Amino acid sequence: MDSRFLLISKIRALKERKNAIILAHYYQEPEIQDIADFVGDSLDLSRKSAETKANIIVFAGVHFMAETAKILSPEKKVLLPDLQAGCSLAESCPYEDFKNFRDQFPDHVVVAYVNTSAQIKALTDICCTSTNAVQVINSIPEKQKIIFAPDRNLGNYLNSLTGRNMVLWDGACHVHEEFSLEKILDIKKVHPKAKLIAHPECQKPILIAANFIGSTSALLNYTQRDDSVEFIVATESGILHQMKKRSPDKLFIPAPPIDSTCGCNDCKFMKVHSLEKIYTSLNEEVHEINLPKDIMEKARIPIQRMLEIN
Repeated sequence: MDSRFLLISKIRALKERKNAIILAHYYQEPEIQDIADFVGDSLDLSRKSAETKANIIVFAGVHFMAETAKILSPEKKVLLPDLQAGCSLAESCPYEDFKNFRDQFPDHVVVAYVNTSAQIKALTDICCTSTNAVQVINSIPEKQKIIFAPDRNLGNYLNSLTGRNMVLWDGACHVHEEFSLEKILDIKKVHPKAKLIAHPECQKPILIAANFIGSTSALLNYTQRDDSVEFIVATESGILHQMKKRSPDKLFIPAPPIDSTCGCNDCKFMKVHSLEKIYTSLNEEVHEINLPKDIMEKARIPIQRMLEIN
């Protein structure tokens, strides 16, 4: 029997025996997406974490996502296959620095992207994802001043959409910061009919050039419903797997970063997971996510507010 097939069979048997569920983000490797019980973006995964009846959640994503799952399902055992699965955006917003920043604007409501640590969420009034950020911001009275953290590119984009003047924390995602407009335009010369679609965490020149801007799930849905057959995709390349599965007759070209030999742009943190690590984590129930009770209680409030609005 093929060793890969055997490993997948073992993982599935463990899931059934232990009443476990595997949640995977769109940016995971294709083989991890294919074995997952559910694949989605941050908002989808938050919902699923809150709803699941499983005893164990194996989270094939990054650390803040596994924390969110634990916050929403504190009675569950949440496992992260590799604890090195961090997030450059979350790490760009350290707790003490952000607390001092927030204290400078005592009359501001804090809207924090889910791409933050549990500690930052505990300092937050309401969370959002790129899928529901406009809806969350529009739920706040127009006269109420807002701090938005941690992604400055998303924050600037949201200011332009909502007409707000939110105070922005100066953070960014290493994947979405590194796309090269020059290389994208070179691709357009070869594929003149290709549409550029971009995540709002990208820098402004990319967003200006884009034919469509949206969250990961919104980009996926757009490629399904749009008549175009060629797309240049400016977000983490893992999403191309789902795009190809849903629209096998279309061409999806990963937008290249400024410096790359492969022409793609992967999240080094998302890609640390593997089938082997998932098996070990679930089999031995190791790399469990645990958080202080007070942090979980404080962080749960802004997440639940987000889910209620959505």
